[in-house]
Amino acid sequence: MPSPRAAQQAKLITAQLFSGAGIASGYAVGGLLAEQITGRTAMAGFAQMSVILGAGLVAYPLAALAARTGRRTALTLGFGIGTFGALVVLLGVALSFLPLFMLGMMMCGSATAAGLQARYAAVDFADPAATGRAMSLVVWATTVGSVLGPNFTAPGARLGEALGMNPLAGPYVISMAAFAIAAIAASTLARGLTGGMPEQPGTEAADSARDASAADGDGSPSAGAARPGRRLGLGLGEALRYALARPVPLFAIVTIITGQMMMTNVMVMTPVHMDHQGFSLGSVGIVVSIHIAGMYGLSPLFGWMSDRWGPGSVIGVGTLVFAVTIVLGVVDALAARSSMVLLSTALVLLGVGWSMYLIGGSALLTRSVPPEAKVTLQGVSDSAMNLGGALMAAMAGAVLGLGGFLWINLMATFVLVIAVVFALRALPHMCPAR
Repeated sequence: MPSPRAAQQAKLITAQLFSGAGIASGYAVGGLLAEQITGRTAMAGFAQMSVILGAGLVAYPLAALAARTGRRTALTLGFGIGTFGALVVLLGVALSFLPLFMLGMMMCGSATAAGLQARYAAVDFADPAATGRAMSLVVWATTVGSVLGPNFTAPGARLGEALGMNPLAGPYVISMAAFAIAAIAASTLARGLTGGMPEQPGTEAADSARDASAADGDGSPSAGAARPGRRLGLGLGEALRYALARPVPLFAIVTIITGQMMMTNVMVMTPVHMDHQGFSLGSVGIVVSIHIAGMYGLSPLFGWMSDRWGPGSVIGVGTLVFAVTIVLGVVDALAARSSMVLLSTALVLLGVGWSMYLIGGSALLTRSVPPEAKVTLQGVSDSAMNLGGALMAAMAGAVLGLGGFLWINLMATFVLVIAVVFALRALPHMCPAR
């Protein structure tokens, strides 16, 4: 019989696999549908912005719900809203009614928010010394579904045509089924999985010692280690004040946000850029699949690196990866004709950089704040990362129209500089993982 921890992780992995497939199935065609409905390239960015905005709006309420009732309820609801969102997308496309289409895309973002929360659910029952690995395994589970998802684009289009609908809407039928399966898997999780553990005798002295370490927010394992019996009691304002007053937790949150912003900015416009360059829908799906493989495929390695050398090392390497990605994007933008090889390389590195920022930043946040603030700040960081991504997606269509793919990469450069500034501020306060 599998251990209780293994059983819970298997359920999270199943939910992540199908959720990843559902998200990726519609990812490559969402912008194209918006452009088709409106006849305007700028609206392609707004379609993906709606998904990310929806994730941002739902992430904190889902975290608050998880703190009150457990991860099971929050994750089931998140994936369930995504299921109905895919249905609303299909109705919006059938009616060629943009507001309904955008509403459905926002609801699909709930599945994204639930998938992000699942990485913290894995940490809830993990050994405090292996939080990076526990988190990264659940993130990695998204790989299979996410890589397969974009390759459902062409079969999904044929399915849509067979059902008498717009062929580009077909992938959202697949998304709807995948989100529903994810919701069912999440509904089987154990009750009360929120990161709190039963009270153990003789822990008061240890709690006091850990309180002193956590107050420094130094990024050490003891700063964020779960303290038995403690409840996640800090409200939103109090938790934010805690993070804003400490360079390391603030840097962790900024890392998560900026990684999402850079990834979203480049990724949402790549299918549109490729379409304008004459690439086929199949080629677009391949590039998106390669990108998503980069996002999730190496996450166990980054989790191990985080546990072995500290989250800061993962973030540092991720910064270099993002820099190389931007350089490759600029080279492709300045070329007379886009290269499939160059775009594929840039997009896989974009995914790798995002993964390192997500895992490194999430592990650093988990380590550098006390349990009383943990779930609240997890929800805040997930909301902020998606709202930041939504902002980039909203601007990306217009920026692509004005300055092409070059300007898209220059936007990413600006965001990377912001991340580096916060890193330099936090560096003197960080200590290596023990």
